[in-house]
Amino acid sequence: MSEKWGMKVYLKGVALLTVAALFVKILSMVYRVPFQNLVGDHGFYIYQQVYPFVALFVTWTSSGIAVAISKMLADLDESNQQDEKRALLRIIFRFLTLLSVVCFVILYIGAPVFAHLMGDSNLAGLLKIGAFVVFSMPFLAIYKGLFQSTGFMKPVAYAQVVEQTVRVVVILGGTWVIMSTTESLYGAGKIALLGTVVGEFAGVLLLLGYMKRHKFLGAKYNRKIKTNLAKWPILKKLMVLSVSVSMSSLVLLVFQLVDSFTIYSALRELGMPSLKAMETKGIYDRGQPLVQVGLVVASSLSLAIVPLVAHASKRNDGQNADRFIQLTYRTSLLFGIAAAVGLVLVMPNINTTLFENADLSNVLSVFVIQIIWISLIMTLTAILQGLDQLKIPALLLVVGIIVKMLCNKLFILKFGIVGAAWAGNLGLFMTTLGLLWYLKRVKNIHLSTARFYKGAALATLAMILVVLLFTMFVEPMIFPSLSGRVRALILCVLKAGIGALAFLTIIAKLNILSIRDWYLLPLGRRMASYQLWINRKNKQK
Repeated sequence: MSEKWGMKVYLKGVALLTVAALFVKILSMVYRVPFQNLVGDHGFYIYQQVYPFVALFVTWTSSGIAVAISKMLADLDESNQQDEKRALLRIIFRFLTLLSVVCFVILYIGAPVFAHLMGDSNLAGLLKIGAFVVFSMPFLAIYKGLFQSTGFMKPVAYAQVVEQTVRVVVILGGTWVIMSTTESLYGAGKIALLGTVVGEFAGVLLLLGYMKRHKFLGAKYNRKIKTNLAKWPILKKLMVLSVSVSMSSLVLLVFQLVDSFTIYSALRELGMPSLKAMETKGIYDRGQPLVQVGLVVASSLSLAIVPLVAHASKRNDGQNADRFIQLTYRTSLLFGIAAAVGLVLVMPNINTTLFENADLSNVLSVFVIQIIWISLIMTLTAILQGLDQLKIPALLLVVGIIVKMLCNKLFILKFGIVGAAWAGNLGLFMTTLGLLWYLKRVKNIHLSTARFYKGAALATLAMILVVLLFTMFVEPMIFPSLSGRVRALILCVLKAGIGALAFLTIIAKLNILSIRDWYLLPLGRRMASYQLWINRKNKQK
């Protein structure tokens, strides 16, 4: 390894991974819009019904198993036990290969059963194509875990970017061809699932190239050397670590899976025609990319906080970690609220801009409230991971999933499609409360002050008031002759701009975050300068 392991190298690698992960998240959010525009609400429904099945494996591999392997290898590296390291990789690779085969058989052979349970037998073909993605799992997990354990993050970051880029190119290019020729919505869905499979194997090829260039990473396993590694404890640790680490990412996909099995059937029970129920589910799924928009800040913070908290907690009796924890919590809550409320305020406009009409804007407004809870969940689980707390946070996330499962169909039958959004909010809210309770129990830390909560509430109210006044008195005068997406886009930009300005101005005037705090945050220097300018201007008065 040309780069010596150390905190500086590690943080540099984490920064690279953070940038790559944010790029992947933004691209994942963006491609859904042109895809929906190509296939419509019915076609979007088809894709979103099956996507969670495939995404579960991809996310678990990248966010969970690879991280677990890197941690287990790093623990061995501390003792320089290279032979045991190779033996460990051999055990894990065999297990993952067997697991991939089992998962493939279940998903491929069981595709008609799953499709029947979702109420649409035509989805079986998509599930069968998506099943092939599991065969990338052993290679991606081993390669990414091995590189991460040595602090060599560049291949992992590049692989993430390549995977997502290839996937999006295949999805959009293939869908355009299908819709220009056969106009088969299920055919477009198959191409979309194929794009995910191709993208993952593109990542495998890239990582394999790096493995060959750095031969020492892939040194041959010496079968003659006996090791004392017991298989079951290794595999048990792998499963516990991988699920715990990736649980905050997996929970949203499980929520989508619950929706896939319950929304369509519940709408049919309410007497809605089949095609209308499919289109309604497709419109409801517009909420997924909108939520991704609001999670950009929380994602960057959660990716960066783990090494900072872990490193700081080992120094000065962990006192340095408290400031990172408090700042990350406050920032996540602050911008989670701003993003959720901001989207609610511009929902009809952004819905029309992105998806051609404002259908179910009231339902999507409830849906995006989840941004607040997810922002906190991502941050709190990341903090707890930095404090080496994995099992209880994972169990608390399972509680949220159980609440979603128990309430989803019940709420839909009582309140309509909006019931699914309320069930998701309730499940995430329960998990958030549990994580806050557990963090205070583990760390006994005062996360924030009454002054912060009052300031956040005041900033939010100012944003709401300014946007509502604009909507009532100014909006009717802006390009009244225009209609459709162009006017919606103009209004969306104007409302978002004045709302953000009002929110950030109140935040700056009240000094809710200090100048020092802003400098620790991504793009925080500009906000620090604005806060200094605002307060200097006030002093001059």
